[in-house]
Amino acid sequence: MPPDLEKSPLSEAHHNGEPIVAVNDVYKEFHRDAITIPVLMGINLRLDRGDYVALMGPSGSGKSTLLNLVAGLDRPTSGTVTVCGQSLEKTSESGLAHWRSRHIGFIFQLYNLIPVLTAYENVELPLTLTELSRRERREHVNAALEVVGLSDRADHYPRQLSGGQEQRVAIARAIAADPTLLVADEPTGDLDAVSATEILALMERLNREFHKTIIMVTHDPAAAERAKQVLHLQKGVLVDGTEAAQE
Repeated sequence: MPPDLEKSPLSEAHHNGEPIVAVNDVYKEFHRDAITIPVLMGINLRLDRGDYVALMGPSGSGKSTLLNLVAGLDRPTSGTVTVCGQSLEKTSESGLAHWRSRHIGFIFQLYNLIPVLTAYENVELPLTLTELSRRERREHVNAALEVVGLSDRADHYPRQLSGGQEQRVAIARAIAADPTLLVADEPTGDLDAVSATEILALMERLNREFHKTIIMVTHDPAAAERAKQVLHLQKGVLVDGTEAAQE
């Protein structure tokens, strides 16, 4: 792998002293016919560069909803969400799409790789939406695959990879554009124990060595232990681990 972040294509630092994520007094409601369903109530959250936060809570507590708001996939009913200096609730859909391609790396539970593309092509695909040249894309893809330890699997298709290897390809895809923030939704939820441990170690390394800011939704206490901070959502309210333990 590249010897350090500063010398790799994944090297651009996005830091101006402001928080990476600032969620202020956010409420989110969904509507079903005449029924209003409150999901998030008065959420406040701040992530600085290099933070690694795990979000835990029971199903239906609003974890994925909050993750979607931070990633610019949804908008709050009220309150403000500012990520990487961008006020997301005020940004157009096309503007959000461009912003996500620059700043957000997604890691999903089910990998979401395209079966007819090789590992290399899956990692390169989102880079085709950027202004990178073909040579620059190649440098980014090769660096990302090297970081996740799959340089020798670049020409393999998803069906030729194990579940853990598929998730590593997905992580390479997430980091290839050097995003400011990684958002992970149950990244180990579909893996066996050994593969899950490897993926968690990789994410910890991305945070520690490459200073990637990570927010991760998980039900797994072992996964949450790898984070620097654990927050719990309970009935739409955000509490830290100590408060949750006292419930």
